[in-house]
Amino acid sequence: MLTVDLFLQIWGGIGYLLAKILLAAAEGMNNSRKLRIIGWFSYLIGIPAWVILLAGKNNWVVAAIELGSAPSMILGIVIAWKQNIKINKMIDLVIRGFTFFMIVTGTFYSVYYFHGITAFSQILEILITFGFLLGSYLLAKKNHNGWLLFTLMCTCMGTLMILQNKMILVFQQGISLVIVMAGYIRAAKKIKGDRAPVA
Repeated sequence: MLTVDLFLQIWGGIGYLLAKILLAAAEGMNNSRKLRIIGWFSYLIGIPAWVILLAGKNNWVVAAIELGSAPSMILGIVIAWKQNIKINKMIDLVIRGFTFFMIVTGTFYSVYYFHGITAFSQILEILITFGFLLGSYLLAKKNHNGWLLFTLMCTCMGTLMILQNKMILVFQQGISLVIVMAGYIRAAKKIKGDRAPVA
């Protein structure tokens, strides 16, 4: 029987996994506009399921951070739509500031709520926060280092899901980790190819 929890795992897992597949496939392509736009939309669609799942387990910091990643994802859609990374400096400054504000706020709230660093899951949440928010911002701006931060995020999120016995999401994070690594390799190869001297 399909329970609400299982439905949310499938919804959130598919949304985020599809996003990573599309964004990784877009790396190295000359015309990746459609893939990037659909990829960022897939992330946005998956957010509600993740927020409900994480909040249901009292992972309030990560739940809030998932929601806080939306501006970077919207930035990714805008940059892909415009097909260039040059956006209004004020908008970029606001989104960058918001990203760092959410990272700092999430970390300090976690330390305050738990009266210090007292649980392994808390460390995972802080690392997920850092990896996901900063990684999303960098990828939105087509910076390949965002994939490295996503590697950290996938590893920590998968570990957190193991602790919470959400095996569908553990499987999804494992696949995501492979896709994220492939995305980084594709992006790095393209950068290397672009920098190669023309004979």
